Amino acid sequence: MALTPIRRVVTGNDARGKSKVVWDGPSPGVHESAVPCNGAIDCWVWRETPPPLAGDDDSARWDYEFPGPPSGGHLRVMNWLAHASDRSKVPPLVPPHAPKAAPGGRAWNRGGGNDFDRTAMHKTQSVDYGIMLAGERIIELDDCKLVMKPGDIVVQVGAWHLWDSSKMGCLMAFDMIAAQFVDGPAGTAQGNDPVMRARPDQKLPPGVKPQRRIVTIDREAGKSSLVIDGPSPDVRIDPARPGFALQRMWVVDGAPAKIVFETLHLPHTLEPPAQGSVLNVVTFPPDVVWQGKVGAAEVAAWFKAIGSPGASTYSAQAPHPYMQKTRTLDFCIVLEGEIVLVLDTQEVTLKAGEILVQRGTNHAWSNRSGKPAVVAIAAHGAKSK
Repeated sequence: MALTPIRRVVTGNDARGKSKVVWDGPSPGVHESAVPCNGAIDCWVWRETPPPLAGDDDSARWDYEFPGPPSGGHLRVMNWLAHASDRSKVPPLVPPHAPKAAPGGRAWNRGGGNDFDRTAMHKTQSVDYGIMLAGERIIELDDCKLVMKPGDIVVQVGAWHLWDSSKMGCLMAFDMIAAQFVDGPAGTAQGNDPVMRARPDQKLPPGVKPQRRIVTIDREAGKSSLVIDGPSPDVRIDPARPGFALQRMWVVDGAPAKIVFETLHLPHTLEPPAQGSVLNVVTFPPDVVWQGKVGAAEVAAWFKAIGSPGASTYSAQAPHPYMQKTRTLDFCIVLEGEIVLVLDTQEVTLKAGEILVQRGTNHAWSNRSGKPAVVAIAAHGAKSK
């Protein structure tokens, strides 16, 4: 059986500098494993940081690399659908063993898996945004096991872990960013940044669900541990759009990424550092709740509040009041609902499980349905050429 196709939309600019869709369809970066229904689909790859925004080369077609290019990273969707009610057909587990380095020396494994419905305990020299799209998966650390369901996000800060899909298969997206291990392959936590937690009285707008944020790290060599498992502690609302919320998850403040306990004390919200990244989960209420009530002042107030006043491209003649443009490579994954991407020259409707690769293009998000839409957006600082 083939891997589950992943619809991927990629934007760019036409000869006039107007935003448009360049590719729209199943991502071509398909890499099947020997196990039926298991494998990876690359949606975008970059080999240098900051990544370029321009170009006619579809990087999803590049050769498979794990854990991604050493000076860049990739967005990949893992199909891990193999499971069996007859456990006698499942291969035996490889016994745990001392860490073994993969070719290239940027990934290690300690056994404990069967490559069918349970991976080996492994570690990569990367910071990963792991986003559950469908199904269910258990992440196993050295100190705990956690069940992840659709919409849950784990930020893996270079930690040992394994994935158990024996109960149910899953689709899971990984934005993997090359990291720096200052202590060699140990890759242990650096610094003592206090972990931010949601306040007990933290309230969300009506219709907005708390976004689960899991962070993992190696506090000591060879042993992974849980840093935090709870709702995002950083929620930004737009008073002009009732039901809107931006929940911040993680910030990478340079290249290669650092192995640290926390990053939400950094100021970056919509726009990441020039060579970094910021991951947000945004809930868009139906446009009908605010249409006709938002103008230049309200839009300017929102972009100023999140520290990006220059991102707004508001115009009374624009197709949407919240049009914006930043020098970023954005990976946008629709987690819930349906939403319309508004560009200068066209519109595209995206549904849950579909992915947008946005290359520094002028755009806005329009929710024309009757329910909230939820989109995870990982913005990476980029360069024009």
